[in-house]
Amino acid sequence: MADVIEVEHVTKRFRVYHERNQSLKSAVMRRTRGSYEDFLALDDVSLSVPQSSTFALVGDNGSGKSTLLKCMAQILVPDAGTIRTDGRVAALLEVGSGFHPELSGRDNIYLNGSILGMTRREIDRKLEEIVDFSGVGQFIDQPVKNYSSGMYVRLGFSVAINVEPEILLVDEVLAVGDAAFQAKCTEKFASLNREGRTVVIVSHSLPSVRAMADTAAWLSHGRLREIGAAAQVLEHYEESTRGASGVAVVQGREHTGSGEIRIVRVEVEGVDGRGRLVVDRPARVRLHYEASEPVDSPVIGFAVEALDGAYLAATNTRDAGEPLGVVGGRGVVECELPAVAFHPGEYIITAAVTDASTTHSIDHVRGIARFSVDGGGRTWSGGYFALPARWGVTQAEPSTATGSVDVGTGRAGA
Repeated sequence: MADVIEVEHVTKRFRVYHERNQSLKSAVMRRTRGSYEDFLALDDVSLSVPQSSTFALVGDNGSGKSTLLKCMAQILVPDAGTIRTDGRVAALLEVGSGFHPELSGRDNIYLNGSILGMTRREIDRKLEEIVDFSGVGQFIDQPVKNYSSGMYVRLGFSVAINVEPEILLVDEVLAVGDAAFQAKCTEKFASLNREGRTVVIVSHSLPSVRAMADTAAWLSHGRLREIGAAAQVLEHYEESTRGASGVAVVQGREHTGSGEIRIVRVEVEGVDGRGRLVVDRPARVRLHYEASEPVDSPVIGFAVEALDGAYLAATNTRDAGEPLGVVGGRGVVECELPAVAFHPGEYIITAAVTDASTTHSIDHVRGIARFSVDGGGRTWSGGYFALPARWGVTQAEPSTATGSVDVGTGRAGA
């Protein structure tokens, strides 16, 4: 597979002033040119972005992610090294970038679209699709200065993806959208990949990155730490962030994170109260926690893994739209699953607690519970996920063949 972006030995420095002369007079009076130091935002970074991939840049604040993305978009010029892009590039780097606050949403579609390289005829043709995707239809003729940040980002993103770029660069803006819009964006990214286009995203929301990206690069202090399959890179990055917060052993299990809240026990049961779950039947997961101090709006959730380590699915209180408010003391968070979607087998649960932004790990404990799934007397064909379905055949015209087949029984007759 060809690479559409090649970054070779890129270095970028910024001057950080401790004291700066704002005028000739201040320079004369101080008899100094001002004091500053160089901040190395990118330090000899080299990487390649494959075509038709969703490529994520992850790392802590100040690691150089956004700087690298702006260099890819040719907004910043590297001090050393080169960046080659192969194809039309559209960048969505700030909420509402390119919007005029006094103009209506409709007028800003034309303004922003033209900035991104679209002709008026292209915008005319795609206007309805842009408005529909953004979900701001009833406010499209209102000045965008009256829009919420979520409406801003939805409209800006809708314009950017309809430029039909070969390469789309997206920086953190999806964090402003609600869960429904993020799901819509995830599907759009998948659609762009199927069309052979490439998406490069920067985000601190690791669940969102995990859902969207297939390849990732981890930056730390301006240097490339790791690049490869997204699942592996994200796991190593998470381990580093959890390790920085300390390790604790609770009831014989290793917990990482800052520790204001600990998940002490997880129970998994079917609706009948039994430990064994049944495919396509409801289930319940209870997470028992202890908080050493009150925490405002934590996000509590769990992930399911197969015994071979494959990451299968996850859910949390934020994604489900169930904010917790202030959490303190001891308590239980309960998750109802309408139907078990896993094939018969054994599975592992990892529990986690983060702050409201999901960027700070409060607790993370792998393998805190295991559960098994029963087929319920039915045969399932393998894999991780069960697909309960009904099958049928509609025959448009009677067969003219001398023989016939009974679809229901599979028996042939003369």
